[in-house]
Amino acid sequence: MLETKGAARWGRPGEGPDMFRRILLAVDGRGSDEAATSFVTAMAHQSAAIVRVVYVNEYLVGGRGFTRSTPQEARSIVDDATRSLVVAGIPAEGEVRLAHSFDMPSRIAEAASEWSADIIVLGSRRRRRLGRLFGQGMREKVTALTTLPTLTVPAPLRLDRDLDGLEIPSVVPAETLTDGGSSGPERLTPGAPRPSRSAQRGTAR
Repeated sequence: MLETKGAARWGRPGEGPDMFRRILLAVDGRGSDEAATSFVTAMAHQSAAIVRVVYVNEYLVGGRGFTRSTPQEARSIVDDATRSLVVAGIPAEGEVRLAHSFDMPSRIAEAASEWSADIIVLGSRRRRRLGRLFGQGMREKVTALTTLPTLTVPAPLRLDRDLDGLEIPSVVPAETLTDGGSSGPERLTPGAPRPSRSAQRGTAR
């Protein structure tokens, strides 16, 4: 599900004033980059847009100048997303910026403003059982610093093999995978093999 912030109106291809001709894609080198890049590719094709990929490399707290990614890793993150866009026929370029954690939203907003972007696209991780949606605070802070519309693209659900060959999203809690005749819910250890329905029935008897 996409989340949109800011005032924006989708237009049809060829409708100039409402189209996003300059898209800023902020990547973070995590699982959401591929989904965000794919979405931006489709958007750029629709509106004949150009894209700038931005990666903000964060200084580690107490790291004495060290960053979360090495310069080579940071460049590779940008190059991977840029290459994917170019291969798809989208004019794209990329840059790496440096920032402390509390300055990262402003670096993204600055990059969009300096490049005269029409929209900012961010990737995000999906909500886990014991955590907030990754990047939610980042999205809110970027939105507060810019008048541009901001789109959030979540990473796709990961599917795991489950009971009797059925597939269910791995983000769904699995505490209640027991037969109706059992005495109570069975708590499963993450990563451990899950019993089949026949095994559960046998236990219940």
